[in-house]
Amino acid sequence: MGCGRVGSTLAQEIESRGHSVAVVDQNPEAFRRLPSSFAGQKVTGVGFDRDTLAQAGIEDTYGFAAVSDGDNSNVLAARVARETYRVENVVARIYDPHRAEIYQRLGIPTVATVRWTADQVLRRMLPLGATDEYRDPSGRIRLAQVDYHPGWAGSSVRRIEAATGARVAFLSRYTDGLLPDADTVLQENDVLHVLMTDDDAPGVERTLTHAPREEDD
Repeated sequence: MGCGRVGSTLAQEIESRGHSVAVVDQNPEAFRRLPSSFAGQKVTGVGFDRDTLAQAGIEDTYGFAAVSDGDNSNVLAARVARETYRVENVVARIYDPHRAEIYQRLGIPTVATVRWTADQVLRRMLPLGATDEYRDPSGRIRLAQVDYHPGWAGSSVRRIEAATGARVAFLSRYTDGLLPDADTVLQENDVLHVLMTDDDAPGVERTLTHAPREEDD
């Protein structure tokens, strides 16, 4: 739902991966953002209206993304897709980060656009600490990108996990993702992604943003 810049980009990307796609928007002019080669459905209507959703094929849908410009519309459409039509994979774009947290805990996966953008800007301005990449619906478990002191380069995953109590989920090394084992060594310029509880996060950040101590060996 929504054929703005995000919606049109998503539609093209999903179609390029071999899936069939239907795009819903109230404004038929919005479909001009789609290339002439786009083979999916273009449905004009309100994205939480049942007749509109039925026309778009909601009953046979595997995934639904509500990415219009309105928080209320996105949440309502996401709830209809999940609760009425039992769509398995649903996500809503939310501009208000406080709302996003609430809906996330209600079981509606959200992308809080403002918070994500702010986090990415802050990461480049003040590159110390952790930036959330995912939280479970309870809000307790975080997957976060964590900055680290240069002294941790050369340390094994085993050492990092023992010192922090967190789990190293994966590393980003140049343009590749890497699933590490306990003996994988953190290299300079690797991006570190860890799983941790919300309660443990301050300690994990404090440990990794300072040089390792001898007792961390």
